[in-house]
Amino acid sequence: MNKKHHARTRAQESSNAIERMYITMRHLFNRGFYKPMGISGETLRESLLLLRPEIYGSIGEEKAELEGLLYVVDRLPYGIEECTFINLTSDEGYINSHFKAIVPPKRRRNCFRIDKEQMNIEITRGRSEIYDILTHLTFMFVESHKISKRVLIDEEGTTTRDWLKLEKAVLSNEELSQPEREIAIAHTANILGRTFNELTEMYSAFSLPNQPERLLHLVYWLGKLAIEEVVNNKRRTVTFSPVLRERLGHHIHGEVWSDTIKEALTKNGLIDRPIHVISANMHSVMNSLFAPQALKSMATKRSIFEVYESLSQKENQELRNKVTKEALQRGMIYIPDTSGTNIDVQIFDTAKIDFSKTDIEISKEFADSDKPVIFVMDYAFGEQAYETIDELLKPIKLKDSQIHLNIDSISIMGKAGILEGGKGDIMIPSAHIFEGTADNYPLENQLSKSDFEGQGIDVYEGTMITVLGTSLQNKEILKFFFNSTWNVIGLEMEGAHYQKAIQAASRVRGSINPDVKVRYAYYASDNPLETGSTLASGGLGTSGVKPTYLITRKILQQIFN
Repeated sequence: MNKKHHARTRAQESSNAIERMYITMRHLFNRGFYKPMGISGETLRESLLLLRPEIYGSIGEEKAELEGLLYVVDRLPYGIEECTFINLTSDEGYINSHFKAIVPPKRRRNCFRIDKEQMNIEITRGRSEIYDILTHLTFMFVESHKISKRVLIDEEGTTTRDWLKLEKAVLSNEELSQPEREIAIAHTANILGRTFNELTEMYSAFSLPNQPERLLHLVYWLGKLAIEEVVNNKRRTVTFSPVLRERLGHHIHGEVWSDTIKEALTKNGLIDRPIHVISANMHSVMNSLFAPQALKSMATKRSIFEVYESLSQKENQELRNKVTKEALQRGMIYIPDTSGTNIDVQIFDTAKIDFSKTDIEISKEFADSDKPVIFVMDYAFGEQAYETIDELLKPIKLKDSQIHLNIDSISIMGKAGILEGGKGDIMIPSAHIFEGTADNYPLENQLSKSDFEGQGIDVYEGTMITVLGTSLQNKEILKFFFNSTWNVIGLEMEGAHYQKAIQAASRVRGSINPDVKVRYAYYASDNPLETGSTLASGGLGTSGVKPTYLITRKILQQIFN
């Protein structure tokens, strides 16, 4: 009994911590500013330390966490570790100024270094993006204080010899020789409480072409600002611009995005045709439809999945260009995003596709039907899924009437964490549950387990949790979901938001057909219950190619039959 009881309280503690973080973040946002390492940031820090999310590794221990730090700096703008003031803004026109946009390698968002001390981060994708950034910043600042604890000898700011040596190496601005670099790493390892070996192994992962010594630089600046906080009470501050606070939650970007799309559909005479919406990536539908034709000689020699694999390899830009060119000649309309949603769009007019040249079979009824339009949108980010789909499904207002879009089906395909199984497996949800509440969105999924059997990939069917942020999950919560009567198979960030918008449009507002077909399928990007296979342990490589295309092809087969 006791062991079970203890595990349950740890899971309960964790879900309380998530709820507290969620409420605190909204509160700080409404207040307009806070000091992450001051009293106002205390709840966030305490909750994060109590949670100890999988992605942040050893955040709760004395020693520094390297993989977690790498995960975070990949998602934050270059140079943020040097800034005392971090300002979250709306899209306020910096892009048209002399400021150069800094885009983090793993998150598409525009950031601007205003001066030595200030970094602005543009928020155009709603609340989920704010939660994402605040969690990452909290982690980074907690780590920075671990550094200052180890290097400060007294209250006056006297520091250890290791710190002085690191400072000298970082501020010399000369390129370090191998011996100099190793000396600096030896001192830094001591500061971080890690081994020389651990640092040497991670060193190149942090390096950038313009800054080979990035790891030293990060440790130095994080430590330096933490020392400033402790010794001189000069606290780092996060502010939310007045315009961001006024605009958030008002679908400003979603509305502009959806209007642009509806204009394109009208202009191209496609507005009255049946429409199939697919939320996916920007390559799998296009490649499924056009690769056999565009890469004919290759497709005859290899299996189609090998062709897809070649297309997904970084170095094969030329192959990708061939397919894109073919698609654009055969009726694909590409709308790169300018609204700030960061969601690009492709529109395929199936009347212009020669199906004898594709390898996806179509039924006789489809061949004789009013040819539909396939509308592919890039992934949304968390709550943004509600904003974009909600706007998209609203009728078009003309002078004295409204045109309702003829939406036949909505298919959502994405990556998710899996709780049983591993990277590359497929999950088919029967409902989405919103984390931290018992809000649930059951759905009649047109896709089922049997659609994917016999393909050499494991398939799971059941409930999925829509989480507030992937970087808040820990083993206890996940085990609780996994063992609970909710029958949870995986977790992702958008499902409940999509379903909320679809149900509102089809059943409440009546703006689209109440019997609209929905398809949801996810492939596993990681199994957070297996130690060492969280998102922080690196990407999918080519293991994501097969499930991505199996799902895409199945969605297209259902549309064409």
